[in-house]
Amino acid sequence: MTPENMIQPHATMWRAKLYDIIFEAETPAGKWFDIILLWAILGSVFVVLMESVSGFRAEHGDMLRNVEWLFTILFTAEYVVRCLCIKKPLRYTFSFLGVIDFLAIIPTYLSLFMVGAQSLVVIRALRLLRVFRVLKLGRYLGEFEVLLKAFKASKNKITVFLAVIVTLTVIMGTVMYLVEGEEHGFTSIPKSIYWAIVTMTTVGYGDIAPQTILGQFLASLIMVLGYAIIVVPTGIFSVELSRAATHSQDAVFCRHCGEKL
Repeated sequence: MTPENMIQPHATMWRAKLYDIIFEAETPAGKWFDIILLWAILGSVFVVLMESVSGFRAEHGDMLRNVEWLFTILFTAEYVVRCLCIKKPLRYTFSFLGVIDFLAIIPTYLSLFMVGAQSLVVIRALRLLRVFRVLKLGRYLGEFEVLLKAFKASKNKITVFLAVIVTLTVIMGTVMYLVEGEEHGFTSIPKSIYWAIVTMTTVGYGDIAPQTILGQFLASLIMVLGYAIIVVPTGIFSVELSRAATHSQDAVFCRHCGEKL
């Protein structure tokens, strides 16, 4: 049962009014409440991010902590009011959004006993999921289902492909360890495998580089192979995505025709 169905007709007037504002995004007051709430969530997350910057924290630390406590008190009051305006508050408390709302306020209180716990309030960003209700984005969840079906259909192929890539990186890393050796930075096979992964994914940190001609030749092959490898999973997923999208369109067409799939 969703929070929208938790209040009963015999509820008191003030609870019904609060319920309309807090849980109903269709009403003007409810929409404004959710929009203000989303901005408050963004503001609180921004405060936490800025507090992690040492220079900014050193200059504005007291202000950031005061603002963070202000947001925490506001979110705590909102959480309490949500529980008060419904007939069965435990259903909201243990619902998905209820758990997130609780986790969003508890880290600041934990910071009184655990140093650094206030950084966990970035979990408040999860509360932005409410934007789906405010902006009526629920209709786009069907597109997400298409992506999910495509991923499930291509899961086995991509798994086999990743297994081949892991095997190749282990082999290439081992070969480079034998070719280059510890004197050129390839001090162990795991570190050589790390280099193979970085090179094959075309990241190229440059912290380790082959010095011998044979090693540079092998590195060139791995780089070219890396570009080719990027295309394979993309192609697999694209094919399955096209199939899933086609199936989804066919399903909509049949519903319009009144035929049961």
